[in-house]
Amino acid sequence: MALPKVGSIGEYIREQRQQAKISLRQLAEQAGVSNPYLSQIERGLRKPSAEILNQIAKGLHISAQALYVQAGLIEDREPPSDVIAAIRADAFITGRQRQVLIDIYESFRKENRPTEGPDDADDESPLPEELLSAIEAVTSSNGTRHQSTQEG
Repeated sequence: MALPKVGSIGEYIREQRQQAKISLRQLAEQAGVSNPYLSQIERGLRKPSAEILNQIAKGLHISAQALYVQAGLIEDREPPSDVIAAIRADAFITGRQRQVLIDIYESFRKENRPTEGPDDADDESPLPEELLSAIEAVTSSNGTRHQSTQEG
């Protein structure tokens, strides 16, 4: 599953904001930009600078790189990951939880990329302590833990 094709950076920002379930006003406040300016960006009337994109990415709790790629400021060097696309599309987790999962996934890929091929990976190695801490912080800040149950 590839990332959805979006016509402009403004549409992409609007889509991410709606997935995060935050209002235009809330994002403008979190990103430190004016409400009318953010509205103009979303409608394609203004092209934001890299600095503004960075502020918006922080407000959305997504990767600034994703916005830079979408805006055409940098090239996407790796093909999009189906795993990352699935995480971004999941409406049942918060924006912060999405970003933590993406960070964890990308750290595993980065860790395995330089020296190991896919057949050489050690599936039994423990998670790094900082990733365990990040997972614990997200699950405890959410206030609920999901437990799987099996029926029948």
